[in-house]
Amino acid sequence: MSIYEQGLGPAAVNHIALSPLSFIERTASVYPNYPAVIHGSIRRTWAQTYTRCRRLASALAGRGIGKNDTVAVMLPNIPEMLEVHFGVPMIGAVLNPLNVRLDAEAIAFMLQHGEAKVLITDREFHSVIHAAIGMLDHPPLVIDVNDPEYGEGEAASDLDYEALLAEGDPAFDWHWPVNEWQAIALNYTSGTTGNPKGVVYHHRGAYLNALGNQMTWAMGNHPVYLWTLPMFHCNGWCYPWTITALAGVHVFLRRVDPQKILTLIREHQVTHLCAAPIVLNALVNMPESAKAAIDHPVNAMVAGAAPPAKVIGAVEQMGIKVTHVYGLTETYGPVTLCAWHAEWDELPLEERAQVKSRQGVRYPTLEGVMVADSKTLEPTPRDGQTIGEIFMRGNTVMKGYLKNPTATAEAFEGGWFHTGDLAVCHPDGYVEIKDRLKDIIISGGENISTIELEGVLYRHPGVMEAAVVARPDEKWGETPCAFITLKADHQDVREADIISFCREHLAGFKVPRTVIFTLLPKTSTGKIQKYVLRDRAKAL
Repeated sequence: MSIYEQGLGPAAVNHIALSPLSFIERTASVYPNYPAVIHGSIRRTWAQTYTRCRRLASALAGRGIGKNDTVAVMLPNIPEMLEVHFGVPMIGAVLNPLNVRLDAEAIAFMLQHGEAKVLITDREFHSVIHAAIGMLDHPPLVIDVNDPEYGEGEAASDLDYEALLAEGDPAFDWHWPVNEWQAIALNYTSGTTGNPKGVVYHHRGAYLNALGNQMTWAMGNHPVYLWTLPMFHCNGWCYPWTITALAGVHVFLRRVDPQKILTLIREHQVTHLCAAPIVLNALVNMPESAKAAIDHPVNAMVAGAAPPAKVIGAVEQMGIKVTHVYGLTETYGPVTLCAWHAEWDELPLEERAQVKSRQGVRYPTLEGVMVADSKTLEPTPRDGQTIGEIFMRGNTVMKGYLKNPTATAEAFEGGWFHTGDLAVCHPDGYVEIKDRLKDIIISGGENISTIELEGVLYRHPGVMEAAVVARPDEKWGETPCAFITLKADHQDVREADIISFCREHLAGFKVPRTVIFTLLPKTSTGKIQKYVLRDRAKAL
């Protein structure tokens, strides 16, 4: 045995499970009177928030909830959603945030599949929850959250959240996880085909990705963070834990409203927010008088799709500095970013935005990213041209899919997580997504990137939103079909105008053959639902 192993094994004094639960305990003891929560007229300090989390843990334990029990939540971005991120895992239970836009059938499937013992829900979702519960043989205990910002509404249950907290001990002695591999959260993927898969997170991954967020954004102490990103989405990209670790302020927003976002940014001097490109696009299209409200530095982290260069440029002109990241539900949210180089500041706006739209390099808390052949896992050349699939490995990759060993084995085949996203690798090692494996258009044997085509469409002055999908074609196999939402003052734009604009900027085979003007269907996180558009294109 090596001299470095004799009598030097891990012990309780020097080896403790990593868990984001440590963040709130430290913040509440160091900054007890600092602001933690802003929601409408509600203001709470870190001491008050920590007490509420301990009461929640105590009350749930008092009702028989414990290690590895699932606690589902159907909540918008409100303070209770922050509290469950700590109160539930404090007793070793697993938090299952539900997508607030789901239908009753999908909710019922998740509650049953995840074996939820408790469901904490906001009154806004009374009807859909009532319907979902009616489909279950063994319904969970339902707890009603009455948010003053929503208004009265109909109670989802006789058991009120505040009454539940009153059952709990404010000095509850909660326990650290014995093992950092213990599950902390269950997040369902938005299954576009078949049933959604349950992605399981552990304490270690949540802890590390929360720190990774801080490192990549160089966030100092006490950031003021605006909740524009749905907190149910990958546990809010782990930001409930990140902002808490930094003794920051959580500014809540029940519903994404561009005017409200701008008002809250100014009123509370918001420093950071996360959003899908669609949200930034909405801010860009606000009247100049509303945009002038931003009078201090604001940082926006954007993911969900590659934002068109034009949108990035327009947002930065408003005074919002954009950081582009990429990740998946299976990786705790973002795990790569377009790490910035000072010399890029000198580039013209268009080129700067083009660079910024790359998905970039790995977080310091992720161990590996590569672009490789989907079957052989052989890395592609770093030529910015050869398309391969993105693969990842490291501590911030999920435990696996709940009750689905086959899907887990497929996703982890060859010792890498298969993302299903297609990309190129540039000579500097920066990754740039070209498409989803299922979205790439193959026309006459040529690959067409829908992302490249959408980037061109966004440069047209009349285009507010655009999405491109494959339309089946007898001759070519597939041709590009563009779905477009026009700006209010450009309603006279026609299909021929769009096609001729694309011809000026793209090779002929990449130009859309079909253009449909419509509102684009979206998920609750602002992602455009391309599978809906693909069905429409097939039906044309």
